[in-house]
Amino acid sequence: MTPFLPKDFIETAEGRLIFAVVAAGEEEQRILSFLRYQRSSAGYKKLSTHEANALLKNHHPAYLYYSQPRDVNLHGVPSECIVHHHQPRQRLQTLCHKEYCDGLESKLRLLVDQFEVHGLDRQAIGVTGSLLIGAHTTHSDIDLVFYRRETFFKAREIVKRLLDKKCLHNLDDALWQDAYARRGCSLTFEEFVWHERRKFNKAAIQQTKFDISLLVPEQELDSLSYRKQGQYNLKSRVTEDRYSFDYPARYKLDHPSIGEVVSYTATFVGQAQSGSRGSLTPSPHNTLHAAPHRAFHLEW
Repeated sequence: MTPFLPKDFIETAEGRLIFAVVAAGEEEQRILSFLRYQRSSAGYKKLSTHEANALLKNHHPAYLYYSQPRDVNLHGVPSECIVHHHQPRQRLQTLCHKEYCDGLESKLRLLVDQFEVHGLDRQAIGVTGSLLIGAHTTHSDIDLVFYRRETFFKAREIVKRLLDKKCLHNLDDALWQDAYARRGCSLTFEEFVWHERRKFNKAAIQQTKFDISLLVPEQELDSLSYRKQGQYNLKSRVTEDRYSFDYPARYKLDHPSIGEVVSYTATFVGQAQSGSRGSLTPSPHNTLHAAPHRAFHLEW
């Protein structure tokens, strides 16, 4: 049986509900996920967090799930309820061999070709988001996922090189504003853009924004769980950023009592680099977990 991994989508029969997988494997025979789309004869409807929770509460409460090890409310789909497992690598191969492509699919193929020309193996790349299930429109973004650490970091170098050569382009103000609005983070717009520009994990191809993300190999996934224990404010220097693009992102610190911070919030993936000093202070939007023994909860 093909394992369920983050960035996969799963589809259930009743109501044609499509969930984004958020954790590898199963917990109590459930796939941890979050409802993102509902399909009908009229097409796909993308659901906000509020809409997804309300739909399940009113019509499919069995999918609402509290994860005790993670101390978080998610959606949990029993494996026997899944009628289709959407897998990013398989979908990318299908689109790359498709005879007729729409505009966004053509841009996807052009982008993947650029990575392949520069030495990347497309077998280690997948496409997620709306393109994974065919819910995309002309205004959709391209979301690529890389399944090998070395491939992802090489992809970032390629993005930087292609930006320098003007083969790809930095996001314009409208695309940056759209990205900022989706995050809803506590950073100012200027702070957000400054950090994002130096990550080289997003750019534009023919006026379409794309993102690249890393999904570490399953054998490297952290088997520990993280639980909220309260708030803690600190200033510290980052001593290691090797896992800063993982999910969750991890940073080792030189703080005397907090040895590591872990973030599940996409805004803080790749946010700090080795040698950086920063503050972790309370915020209502963004969550970090920190610990010498992975026991503290922080908000940045």
